Amino acid sequence: MASEPRIVVITGASKGIGKAAAAAFSHAGDRVFNLSRHDPHDENATFIPCDVTDEAQCIDAIETVLQSAGRIDVLLLNAGFGISGPVETTTLEAAQKQFDVVLFGAIRVLKPALRALRASKGMILFTSSVAGAAPIPYQAFYSAAKAAINSVVMALRNELMGTGVRVAAVLPGDVRTEFTAAREKNEVNETLYPNEVRSVQKMEHDEQHGMPPERIAKRFYKLSRQKNPKPFCSVGFAYSAVLVLIRILPNRFANWVLGKLYA
Repeated sequence: MASEPRIVVITGASKGIGKAAAAAFSHAGDRVFNLSRHDPHDENATFIPCDVTDEAQCIDAIETVLQSAGRIDVLLLNAGFGISGPVETTTLEAAQKQFDVVLFGAIRVLKPALRALRASKGMILFTSSVAGAAPIPYQAFYSAAKAAINSVVMALRNELMGTGVRVAAVLPGDVRTEFTAAREKNEVNETLYPNEVRSVQKMEHDEQHGMPPERIAKRFYKLSRQKNPKPFCSVGFAYSAVLVLIRILPNRFANWVLGKLYA
């Protein structure tokens, strides 16, 4: 007898990693709901309009899922975007928007879904980034928002201990998606920061020559099936090695290496 399909909710599944994840879960037999601003007309997921910066929309979207499916087994909090620019010339409005989407957007969806996840003893997955553990110059606010996600993962694992709800994050490195083209660039001041343009160009070159999003999606699916997942993992030996080295190297030396690469 075939097992009952799991109910999987993914934010930001209209493109990139989220869309690839919707396909991976759907092809494995799960029923997927895509909470995004734009309808991609993707047969792999049921689309529910949701802007993660709008709390009422997030609450309504989760309620729509529960009315339709009755439960939530996996919640993948993936919606996000990136900004670049020095701390000095990045507007506070841009920095706040970065956190509003990446961090608080995830929380707005998570909170109304938690009761259902407790009932199903489900799983909460986050899309973090290697940058959350290894902050990249000229991406300070993106790195900080992802570092905040990592802190939430660790805290939630303890707060939900004993409920059966599992919490984990995947920290991708360079992935070839529309994320690069959508990056919002703040003011460039080549007098103050002569390395900024070259640094961002190198980063974007690495992204566009990175791994396909399907590899990250495959890791999310495998993680969703684990009974006792580690809090963090990446994809690919190089990025997994970076996470290990960042933990064991002295901070000053690790940051010097990042500076050599990106500054």
